[in-house]
Amino acid sequence: MADTRFLDWPFFEPRHRTLAQQLDAWAGNHLAQQHGSDVDAECRRLVRMLGEAGWLRHAVAGRAHGGLADTIDTRAICLLRETLARHSGLADFAFAMQGLGSGAISLEGTPEQRAHYLPRVAAGQAIAAFALSEPQAGSDVAAMACTARIDGDHAVIDGEKTWISNGGIADFYVVFVRSDEAPGARGISAFIVDADTPGLHIAERIHVIAPHPLARLRFSQCRVPLSQRVGGAGQGFKIAMRTLDVFRTSVAAAALGFARRALAEGLQRALQRQMFKGALADLQLTQAKLAQMATTVDSAALLTYRAAWQRDQGRNVTREAAMAKMVATEGAQQVIDAAVQLFGGMGVVSDMPVERLYREIRALRIYEGATEVQQLIIARELLDEARTAAATANVTAAKE
Repeated sequence: MADTRFLDWPFFEPRHRTLAQQLDAWAGNHLAQQHGSDVDAECRRLVRMLGEAGWLRHAVAGRAHGGLADTIDTRAICLLRETLARHSGLADFAFAMQGLGSGAISLEGTPEQRAHYLPRVAAGQAIAAFALSEPQAGSDVAAMACTARIDGDHAVIDGEKTWISNGGIADFYVVFVRSDEAPGARGISAFIVDADTPGLHIAERIHVIAPHPLARLRFSQCRVPLSQRVGGAGQGFKIAMRTLDVFRTSVAAAALGFARRALAEGLQRALQRQMFKGALADLQLTQAKLAQMATTVDSAALLTYRAAWQRDQGRNVTREAAMAKMVATEGAQQVIDAAVQLFGGMGVVSDMPVERLYREIRALRIYEGATEVQQLIIARELLDEARTAAATANVTAAKE
């Protein structure tokens, strides 16, 4: 039984509490069993199920295009990801990638692009993908090398993208390319590339410790109509960062879901496992470990839902989202590791819940900005504020 007392916090409105309760009940009935070892097929099935049940409508902006509202409700996205992650890491992945993959279209797509793609994403009838990372350009987006050359009313894309979630199963990719309108980040544009476009190749399927559809993409003279450009020329970097801003806090929420499941599993194990003529839970060392796990979970939850609430109030949450992602993902790793320790040898048996969580959490400390990148973001924000405050103080002192 999940601890839902956090839903009483003032960050939430009644609709959020209802959403969390309804999704938890649905997930309990539909996500208990995985269907075979074919991850691609399972991911397609989950996208279809999430769409048919209406959950994907939260990941799309615009009532006219299948969304529940004209803007994305960050708190709802976080509650959805936390709940899905607690039940199934792959279900969380399937949900999140629909939102991230179509996020640029929700934010900056033309009316025609929104009408063509978003209703199918919301219904689970089309799988979306976000193609930003490259072999030499992950966190350093400005180092992007994949190019788009304008040729009449088309863009010709050449280069590679890697670590692309839903790579190989997506129906379309939002691809960020160097279009050279200006140096650095200002010379990047975004294009929607349908999966069957000539010149787009799945160069390699990437297999990771927690199986998810991932691939390296290769573009060879891939011609895309200019009508498929999202936003203006050279606006791609800004669009990518806005898209990540929407969903970065939700990565913290997914980690929180994993951590809550690990804490629940650890509690049950401590109560049931017999050791030294008593329960494991009777030992003070176990109690200390459980106390630390619970405190870590609540700390992450407070930071996560603070950032989500602030974003829904229209505030800039660059620092808050970075703090939430860093603390929630690093904390979840610690909580899950502690749960594995409580299980002893059973904790490393394949497909035990805590063993799956141990594999699932590791990637979250890297994707959408590794922990070290979040530290740089937080420090940069702090230093910018300190410099501004110092400059203001100097000006005031000079006037006096």
